[in-house]
Amino acid sequence: MPPRIVIVASTLLAVLHAYIGWRILPNLPAPPSVRLLGVLWLVASFVLVPTGLLARTIKRQPLSDRLAWAGLLAMGLFSSMLLLTVVRDAVLLLATLAGLSGSGWSHASAVAVPVLAVLATLIGLINARRVARVVDVEIPIAGLPEELCGFTIAQISDIHVGPTIKRGYLDAIVNAVNALDADLIAVTGDLVDGSVRQLAPHTAPLARLSARHGTYFVTGNHEYYSNAHDWIAEVRRLGLTVLLNEHVLLTHGNATLLLAGVTDYAAHHFDESHRSDPHKALLGAPDRAGAKVLLAHQPRSAEAAADAGFDLQLSGHTHGGQFFPWNLLVPLQQPFTSGLNRLRSLWVYTSRGTGYWGPPKRLWAPSEITHLRLIKAA
Repeated sequence: MPPRIVIVASTLLAVLHAYIGWRILPNLPAPPSVRLLGVLWLVASFVLVPTGLLARTIKRQPLSDRLAWAGLLAMGLFSSMLLLTVVRDAVLLLATLAGLSGSGWSHASAVAVPVLAVLATLIGLINARRVARVVDVEIPIAGLPEELCGFTIAQISDIHVGPTIKRGYLDAIVNAVNALDADLIAVTGDLVDGSVRQLAPHTAPLARLSARHGTYFVTGNHEYYSNAHDWIAEVRRLGLTVLLNEHVLLTHGNATLLLAGVTDYAAHHFDESHRSDPHKALLGAPDRAGAKVLLAHQPRSAEAAADAGFDLQLSGHTHGGQFFPWNLLVPLQQPFTSGLNRLRSLWVYTSRGTGYWGPPKRLWAPSEITHLRLIKAA
């Protein structure tokens, strides 16, 4: 990372921590020793937040993972502290304008900020670490052949096996997916955060995924941060079919389902030969198919997918925002944040993700294993 960016980021982080201390600590109705602990926490947080993101560069284990856990938990707590401090200042300003200001409001709200931040972080941790729940979704497809009515797809996405998500976490996901007995399993990218050498033992449970028509994988942006070519080879070794701007034809009864997959929307920044292209994914495909389904990590592949004539696109990437207020920023980059949406004649389903990235924290954006069922449009 360029030194200038490091300096700017560090300065901003220091200013934000100082802002929390300036606005909260003097107003706490507590002895100086408690305020000193607050100062020490702010200093520790300032150090730990970047440490959580950089810990995976440390080769020594278990030190690397322990630092990651400490830093990412600190990041989640800091995020809530900052948001609640801003909200507190806004509320105090409104109270002052309404003639309701007073030391009681100031003291009580100063206590509320750390209490609520810790509570939000604990609840978010529990939400993030539990096994994702199954979300049932029906997709109405115009002209769907009778043989494909009821065809099911189990989708998992954005697991982010890495410093805080290991084999046991993925094992539980695989068990839940296999219990659905789906016709097809789709893994829509961002499987990992780390190298094959580091994480191969932890992604091994993917080999147990079982579905009538197989398991299919497309790359996400995080695969490219972690050497996508190595991961493509590893995922194939585990028995998954990787779709790189290509398609397969699945015969189900007397009907045919076309399943295509594209590389991540930004893959060309890492490898020009991996430029995402839904049109290329259809090369050589028959003119007619009972349904055309595209796996594309990012929802913003939808415009090209609609132009190419797909019926359904399955995506992830957004995590549904993961926790407030980041969900408000997703629409700045992606056309859809979560759930089922329509773009012209294309249905787009955006998973909130099956794992999490960064802080082990989910609030108002629960993780999911999606169980999709094709039905005939009325």
